[in-house]
Amino acid sequence: MDRETYLFKAFGFIIRSDYYFQELGYLINRDNQFPEDINIRIEDLSTVWNEEGEVGKFKVKKNHTLFQVKDTAVFCVKDGNTILVCPFNGTEEDKIKLYILGTCMGILLIQREILPLHGSAISIEGKVYALVGDSGAGKSTLASEFMKRGYKLLTDDIIPVLISNKGESIVVPSYPQQKLWIESLHQFGMDSSQYRPLFDRETKFAVPLKDQFFNKPLPLAGVFELVKTEQSEVELNQITKLNKLQTLFTHTYRNQIISGSDKLEWHFKITTKIANDIFLYQLRRPEFRFSAAELADLIITQIKEEDLLHA
Repeated sequence: MDRETYLFKAFGFIIRSDYYFQELGYLINRDNQFPEDINIRIEDLSTVWNEEGEVGKFKVKKNHTLFQVKDTAVFCVKDGNTILVCPFNGTEEDKIKLYILGTCMGILLIQREILPLHGSAISIEGKVYALVGDSGAGKSTLASEFMKRGYKLLTDDIIPVLISNKGESIVVPSYPQQKLWIESLHQFGMDSSQYRPLFDRETKFAVPLKDQFFNKPLPLAGVFELVKTEQSEVELNQITKLNKLQTLFTHTYRNQIISGSDKLEWHFKITTKIANDIFLYQLRRPEFRFSAAELADLIITQIKEEDLLHA
């Protein structure tokens, strides 16, 4: 008997999936008017894993990446259009779906030569500003501060950036959800009992977005790299010259597969293009106090100064 499948739109693609994702926009496919771009299928990968797999490593070939998550599943991402999942017995689906929308989508975007930056993206006056940084740097919390002020979110966790036919760096919306730590929920006066905790992270929650989500592509105008420090004050410094390329490489999601995927030349070209078109700043924030409002004020001021400079 054929398995029931679901159709969604996310990351700018139509996705057909064996899994149901409540965080994605479910599509009713009347008369098959939505041919899928990406397939997510449950499949037996035991043979390919036995031949190629290695625990704890990404096994990367051109347009083919295989990896295993302990006690969860084996995943295979291939050809820029297929994610295969071989779940282990007893694994909860929520854990598998986290890896599909995270690591697997990051790898698939690289295969399609769409740059996946690690961070959140906010729409401000018709342009997009990316907040990038290591895990725990405060990207999603800062994005929430902007949403509290009325700005809208295009994406959280993975920022897909492509070069349009007109040569512009464009950010594509992912899907209407944000992930926030419980400390951030409390800072914004949000009741954690109203949100679904992420699997294995009972102190991090999935926050669905409605009116705060911007669902159309917009040009990328700037990147702010968040860095935690022990100093007490916030600090903003411009990133220039070759350091721009290093910053974009550092915050490319799953950048460890770029070389094995034969995408080094593509990555150099797209990040050089982006680095020439936009400004980048490093924003150093105190680790031990809540500073989201100060950081947002600094970013807004800097954007206005950049707009005046290039008017």
